[in-house]
Amino acid sequence: MRKFIIAAAFALAGTAATADPIEGIWQTQPDEGAFAYVNIAPCGGAFCGTITRTFKDGAEFQSPNVGRQIVIDMAPQGGGEYRGQVWRPANDKVYNGKASVAGDRMSLSGCVAGGLICKSQTWAKIQ
Repeated sequence: MRKFIIAAAFALAGTAATADPIEGIWQTQPDEGAFAYVNIAPCGGAFCGTITRTFKDGAEFQSPNVGRQIVIDMAPQGGGEYRGQVWRPANDKVYNGKASVAGDRMSLSGCVAGGLICKSQTWAKIQ
């Protein structure tokens, strides 16, 4: 029994150590005075991010966007690069998205017109 518990502990530790770099809680860059915490986790063969907390004017507030998906089907492309879609709460539009993760920073962009016009943000990993 003891060997089983030790083996299970190592298996769980190995799983945690191999989490994808995009997984975790990220703080968005302020957009029109507000920012959010986004939990990015696996969804199917890709990653999705859901707004978990929102802040405005330095204080937490209960936005109607809490619980909404902001990062949609971000599929890994290798080398910390991802492609999928992003939703911008400020104008309620979904864009073709790209993300690039390097350490505790993620550059996330949403584009239209085949990538000719893009808006980007840099998010910070907080957990």
